[in-house]
Amino acid sequence: MVIANLISYILVLVGALNWGIFGLFDFNLVSAVFQGPRTIGSIIVYSLIALAAIWLIISPIITNGMLKLQGDRVAREQHGH
Repeated sequence: MVIANLISYILVLVGALNWGIFGLFDFNLVSAVFQGPRTIGSIIVYSLIALAAIWLIISPIITNGMLKLQGDRVAREQHGH
């Protein structure tokens, strides 16, 4: 679950940065990379960012209010790592 949270967090940050660049400079980075806002690459990226945002909403509900971005340190210390 930690890996899913980290990937989701990074994707949501990419989406937020894209929106910020679009708002400030009227430049859509994802569209520029994939050469159009409705190309298959852009649609996949936008869909992954939306799924990541949904995951970040659901994940704390599943884990009783915690969004884990690191592994369990206690478990690693007990195993001598």
